[in-house]
Amino acid sequence: MVDQQGGPKDGHWHGGHTRLHEREEELHTAEQALDRLCEDFEAGGTEIGELLVYASPAGVGKTAVMDQIRRLAKLRKTCTVLSGRGGERQTKEPFHVLKQLLLPVLGGLSEAERAEVFGGWYSIVGPAIGLLPPSGEVEQMDPQGVRDGLDYVLTQLAPRRAPLVMMVDDLHWADQESLTWLASFAARARLLPVLLVFAYRNEFEESRELQQQIESQATRRHALRPLNPTSVGQLVRAELGPETEDLFCHEVWAVTKGNPYDVAVLLREVRDQQLDPFEENVKQLRDLAAAAKGMTLQYWLDKLGTGVLRFAWACALLGTDIKQDLAATICAQSPAEAEESVRQLRRQHVLTTGPTGRLDFVHPVIGTSIYQTMPPSTRTGMHGMAATAIENSGGSLLDASRHLLETHPEGDDAMVAKLRQAATEHLAIGAPEAALRCLQRALYEPPEEDLRALVLYETGCAALLTDPLTTVHQLRQALALEPGLTPELRVDATFRLSEVLAHAGQLVEAAEVCRAEAERTPPGPGRMRLEALHFMWIAWQRDEDDGPARSSRLAELGRSVSGRGDSDRAVHTMRAWDLTLRGEPAGRALDLVGQAMDGYRLPDGLGWRNNTWGFEFPAIIGLTYTYTDQLATAERLFADAITEYEVAGWSGGHRGFSYFLMGLVRFRRGLLAEAEDFLRRGLRLSERIAPDIPLQWDTVGVLADTLLARGRVDEAWELARKYRFGPPYHPTAMVLPDAPTLYGKLLLARGDRHGAAQVFRAVGDQLDRRGWHNTVWAPWTGHLAKAIAPERPDEARELAAEAVARAEKFGTASARGAALRMQASVWDGQFAVDRLEESVNLLTQSPVSYELACSLVELGGALIRTGRLHDAAEYCYQGIELAQNCGADGLVAQARRELARAGLRPNRLRTLSKDALSQNERSVAELAAKGVPPQRIAEQLNVALSLVHRRLAAVHRKIGTGPEGLAEALGLDRPKDN
Repeated sequence: MVDQQGGPKDGHWHGGHTRLHEREEELHTAEQALDRLCEDFEAGGTEIGELLVYASPAGVGKTAVMDQIRRLAKLRKTCTVLSGRGGERQTKEPFHVLKQLLLPVLGGLSEAERAEVFGGWYSIVGPAIGLLPPSGEVEQMDPQGVRDGLDYVLTQLAPRRAPLVMMVDDLHWADQESLTWLASFAARARLLPVLLVFAYRNEFEESRELQQQIESQATRRHALRPLNPTSVGQLVRAELGPETEDLFCHEVWAVTKGNPYDVAVLLREVRDQQLDPFEENVKQLRDLAAAAKGMTLQYWLDKLGTGVLRFAWACALLGTDIKQDLAATICAQSPAEAEESVRQLRRQHVLTTGPTGRLDFVHPVIGTSIYQTMPPSTRTGMHGMAATAIENSGGSLLDASRHLLETHPEGDDAMVAKLRQAATEHLAIGAPEAALRCLQRALYEPPEEDLRALVLYETGCAALLTDPLTTVHQLRQALALEPGLTPELRVDATFRLSEVLAHAGQLVEAAEVCRAEAERTPPGPGRMRLEALHFMWIAWQRDEDDGPARSSRLAELGRSVSGRGDSDRAVHTMRAWDLTLRGEPAGRALDLVGQAMDGYRLPDGLGWRNNTWGFEFPAIIGLTYTYTDQLATAERLFADAITEYEVAGWSGGHRGFSYFLMGLVRFRRGLLAEAEDFLRRGLRLSERIAPDIPLQWDTVGVLADTLLARGRVDEAWELARKYRFGPPYHPTAMVLPDAPTLYGKLLLARGDRHGAAQVFRAVGDQLDRRGWHNTVWAPWTGHLAKAIAPERPDEARELAAEAVARAEKFGTASARGAALRMQASVWDGQFAVDRLEESVNLLTQSPVSYELACSLVELGGALIRTGRLHDAAEYCYQGIELAQNCGADGLVAQARRELARAGLRPNRLRTLSKDALSQNERSVAELAAKGVPPQRIAEQLNVALSLVHRRLAAVHRKIGTGPEGLAEALGLDRPKDN
């Protein structure tokens, strides 16, 4: 008797199990890995994971090896063994392999265990692996969020079921969703008490990239080879008897080329034909092998008969883990007939009992052979019957949809409806590619003319996360059709089309698409939405021809807005951002952005996860607060974004951008270590999504600026070089803040004054043409002054004065204080001291602690140069203390060098608490919040005015707001205007 891979049933391998010829090394590797896993876990080890990979052509024995490893693992009573297997007919069934792996163990958790293992991920991971029905919400589930949730669940499950053995056979047929996660999990599994064992055929190219990613993480990779003549001879004699002649054995090896499966099939044919294993019958072996290997329709009819073959066909289209009653329904057999069919198929070595206890094919090659013998019309009809049977038995369209895809288009409205619903369910579990397949099949049905535009629109939306080109193509078609979309959907389709174009770098076209559609849209919220989008995409463009004229048109649109609808709020938002970029008085921008808000929260219509407006509009609201010194409000908004995206399981660009925004606001506050952490998180997410996307560019720019502030100039430069942050500037970046200015700062920090000056002049010309003069968002004027000061001091001083004038117009304390410090850097003597003293006084009223630390250190240095050593020491000490709290090590070193040059001893570094106000700080803060000026505060508390300024600076830094927001932050009533 021969097993399914050609191994003799009377052989032995380690304790009475089936012996596999020439697989000793492969099995020994697995035994050693199992021993290490169990021993290391018993010794208290946790980061002990390994990955074994087995690859071979079809029939060479990888499945037999996997079966043997599974038996070896189960012999170790402490191991939890999870098994899954890809199926040729189930490659388009999302999460098919992961359901096999995880559903048995996760479905068996108690309520308490489930809460611990899933944490907050149950509603996200549960639908994907079949524990929960798909959500009824229309909203797409982020595929990366599902993968992150799976990571979390396995990280929690592994220690609770350790040591854990996860085995996947036929990985080459794994569905894309499962394979993508397994490839990423393989890199992290070594940190857990998990042994991964993967096996696949090495003759498929479709999944080669992910397979190579898996192989790169393998502890050991085995490539299984065909058997040698001696092993084949042993198999032949074990099956046909010891009297089998050597030449017969050798010919079996030659005919099969040592493939164990082919050997087993050929030997069964020899038995069935009652062929004696002698030399005179050798010539017949090739014909028998050809007939068995070909496995034609006639071959199976002769073996099984019509009725049994129809049952086998039903099994073949179901794939793996076959339900007997479902197969019987598909082929219209009674339970008794089906039972007889199963009996015959077992006898003919076609079906066996799989690991789950359900029916399975003895070998995938047999299932493939039987499926391919089905006449096309029969195959199509049986797929349709399978879809109906699954639905009628209570199964979901998720399960039925792969069969619906195989049916013939017939213009059936019911089929279109089912495919659209299946697409919705696929989107709800984080499988957009499967949803796209369903909708594309619906288009082939085809839908009725009045429905076609809607299906095109849904197809474009389904492709948003995975195939932007398809999105553009389908949405353009949907917009061009007559009869077409409803007016509301036309607006939404235009919005989504413009989003994809904008994020692909086609910002001009994105703006034009919105403008053209707005012109054909009747007045109302829809038209206002398109006009607001038009202005937004223009604002993100690197350059424009009519910046001031565009601002005028936007202002005119704003004057036409009188309501509090979402479109009105969006227009207010764009006007506020435009005023901010132009450097107009910050109070005007804050008034407008206040009209866009519901008090201190985002309106529902402009929320972070709102599909109508996207995340850009709430981001613009937060950015306006960021650049107008309302950092506490901005930080609260960005924290809400992070929380919403994390709870919803969104782990793609939206969440990455929320980390970027939080990093930016923490950078503005001067919390540099925290800023670096958020920015690096955003950068890691951007790398998972795709190279060279706007998120990556923006994040690298602000991260480089943060590293400069921390004194790590070389690291900032290498980061910029690694991500090609420099000219030509990324066309799709949302320029937050201005990229050329940041690049110029990098050059200036490295001592390249000439190169930096060229960059600053170019960006200055560009921004001046647009009318953008904000010295916080793009402080090119002051930096250009510093770059040219040694060679052209008069021009530098003119530029610095211009920067101060622009900052005065904008009016925020941080803008004015930073500009004054820049001006002082190109002057000497008392003029520089006066400017720096004014800068310090202004910055104590703002929440930008790093800027204040810079001004304190610069003031200390200027005082040293004018001989006022006592005052200089006080300011340098303050600067050191604050810079160290910011994490600005370079600035700390600069201040200590200033003190050392003056012969003063640098004080011991201390750390301020940023978590709570001290009692003295609170006393000063409460008086300031009531409108008491600093001089009177000093008199009331009987302390020096400089100390009041120091305490106020600490208050603004810790609370994250300027004087305007102080009362609210302290929970006090606002002071009444005099």
